[in-house]
Amino acid sequence: MTDQPTPAQALALTGALLATWDALHPLFDQWFQSSADAANKGACGQHLVYRDGTPVGAETEGEDRTGEPTMTATRLGWISAARHVASYSAGQVTGTLLLTRALGYRVPASALVAGAGINGLTHLVIDKRQPLLWLAAKAGKSGYVEHCTVVRRLDEKGAARPEESGPGTALFELDQALHRSIGAVAAVTTAWLTIRSTKKGRTR
Repeated sequence: MTDQPTPAQALALTGALLATWDALHPLFDQWFQSSADAANKGACGQHLVYRDGTPVGAETEGEDRTGEPTMTATRLGWISAARHVASYSAGQVTGTLLLTRALGYRVPASALVAGAGINGLTHLVIDKRQPLLWLAAKAGKSGYVEHCTVVRRLDEKGAARPEESGPGTALFELDQALHRSIGAVAAVTTAWLTIRSTKKGRTR
């Protein structure tokens, strides 16, 4: 880029960032997310659970978990969600640096942190599920969420146990749609901050 970026250059940077983040999103949102974090990030409530998410008092017969650390379900949920978002953000930043450096351009750290911060903080809130359910209700999507569920297992009595979250559900689709649309806002923000910095002569 020159010291006086053109609209085409600004669009090119925005497109490169958006394409990179969108392409890497499934990788770091699914493959790099641990099974434990995926299962526990939506945990909520003041009841005590073990680190693996098992409620205190729901141990299997003969299982002795005396002395194991416990915490509230809400705390476990936030820890799990934050750990997932940390790895997601690290992957996103790494991918962005590799792309821009390979193309011979440096995105200012402040611009990169701003974009990753927008994606990371919103990802944390969305993945906690309760805010997403609230937003879905406000948007009139409660019926969609309740209708599009999946059955992956049976309960102890052999009855179907519908799940409203996870792949194949409406909530999962709403989750992914928000992540990707917010990614577009983050890409525009990062590009705008980069272009502004370039115009002021702080980048080359």
